[in-house]
Amino acid sequence: MTRSEFDDIRAHIDAEADRPGDLLRVARSLLNDLEDARMREATLRAYYLRLLTAARATVAAEAAGYPEPLTFLTDELAKRGQLPTSEDEVNRILGDAHTAAALLACLEENPLGATPMHAGGSRARRCAGTSRSLPR
Repeated sequence: MTRSEFDDIRAHIDAEADRPGDLLRVARSLLNDLEDARMREATLRAYYLRLLTAARATVAAEAAGYPEPLTFLTDELAKRGQLPTSEDEVNRILGDAHTAAALLACLEENPLGATPMHAGGSRARRCAGTSRSLPR
């Protein structure tokens, strides 16, 4: 759920506090959303585990001198339809990887919550991408 949906629910609860039936409906809806979120999380964890296992097997296969060590990783990516199919896609993926590495390095230098402040007290606006800017 988005933050605005949570705000809408809070406003609804505040406005309709006299009607328990509405509150039960909201509670059921929230429980359904929570269950959906948990299922999405479990699915993502399973995908992550499969990808991590394939990556580790790839590194181990290379260390052991296997003739085709990328097979494990290639097979896992192919199952998910994630193999690049064109030179443009290869370039985009490599660009995304470089940008992600720069963002992670920036986060490691300045963890969330430790964002530098301007003299006026507002948060510094930063963006790692060269063609993107944050709205002011």
